[in-house]
Amino acid sequence: MQKPFWCSVDMVVIASFFTGLGRIPFRNFCAGVLLLFAALPCLAQTPVPAGVMQEFQQASESMRLGNLDQAGDGFAAIVKQAPNFAEAFLNLGLVREEQGRHEEAIADFQKALQLKPRLRGANLFWGIAEYRTNKLDASVAALRKETSISPKDANAWMWLGIVALEKGDGDEAVHALDQAAKLSPDNVDILYHRGRAYLYVSQGSYARMFKADPKSWRVRQVLAQANADAERHLDAIAEYQEAIRLAPNQPGLHEELGSEFRNAGKPQEAETAFLRELEIDPFNVLARYKLGVLAIEKGDGAKGKVLIESALKEKAGLLHSDYNLGRAEMLLGNDAAAAQHLERATSAPGSDPEIIQQAWYQLGIVYRHLRRMGDAQKAMATFQKLKDEDAENSQRALKRYEAQQNSNAAQPPPSPEDPQ
Repeated sequence: MQKPFWCSVDMVVIASFFTGLGRIPFRNFCAGVLLLFAALPCLAQTPVPAGVMQEFQQASESMRLGNLDQAGDGFAAIVKQAPNFAEAFLNLGLVREEQGRHEEAIADFQKALQLKPRLRGANLFWGIAEYRTNKLDASVAALRKETSISPKDANAWMWLGIVALEKGDGDEAVHALDQAAKLSPDNVDILYHRGRAYLYVSQGSYARMFKADPKSWRVRQVLAQANADAERHLDAIAEYQEAIRLAPNQPGLHEELGSEFRNAGKPQEAETAFLRELEIDPFNVLARYKLGVLAIEKGDGAKGKVLIESALKEKAGLLHSDYNLGRAEMLLGNDAAAAQHLERATSAPGSDPEIIQQAWYQLGIVYRHLRRMGDAQKAMATFQKLKDEDAENSQRALKRYEAQQNSNAAQPPPSPEDPQ
């Protein structure tokens, strides 16, 4: 026989989490808390009288509306009347945490869990409250319990990752945030903190590598890659050359060096590096593809086409391959084939905006060759529109930078410190 709704109550807590860098304001956290109620059989729980349930609903509504003092008074009165009402202690803890009364909140969460050890969300909120008071070990312990109780709760895994990262435990942070990402793959907060965790682990690995063997070619490779990411191409070239001096036959190094030579505007040196890479590793697809791109840039469409198509047989979907094949076909006079490649290049996923602009420009030229004048005009108009938008964005970025510089210049210099 089904029991009356007041016989027992369970609560599902749906929270919107604020997960900015550093300390996480609980105010933003609690502002998104909604409470849903589901009637369940009594089981071993103490019945909740109908009058108390009505007060509970009223206090929950006050909490939802942000009337924290009213909600806190309501829940405090309820736990006196019904001292075994776990959900009321949980909600009281949420209010106290929002009010900045952290130690009281922790006590309320602990009481809720004493009454109902598997109360969903209670360990999660307890862990966050401990985190807010810098008790990271206690926070991690509580969050681990929540993930064991609710292993499919992405938020619980996310918070465990956040706190583990705060403790400096990169391995646990990565594991927890990987689990969160599996459960909620498009959650930007999870992706953000997961990226932070991986960055922390990688930085630790690099620091250990530098300490273990500062003269290793791997150290030079990491320095080269860092310079390349910062677009310091000449510095990257110097580091790659030093890495090659230490490990002259290491696969991949010459291909990376060739890319930096090309970025630095040194195509002959780039070609020499790519050819050397293929001597060391004939199966390096990127070296073969980049040799094809260099050939096209030098005006040799036939050689470029052969090299790029050979690379695509080994690895389909190489970035900008349609654009480069379109340019090769243009050099060979195959305008219909060029148009097909360039049309795909205008919407290829992951393409650089500059490449998309150039694809429209080259497409306009090809359309003219094919006497498709209307299409040529549209292609050129699209190219011009994208070029103008790029110029406007650059101008806005420059103005923001100048405004920031002017603001910094207007700041008065700091006052000298008093002598000790």
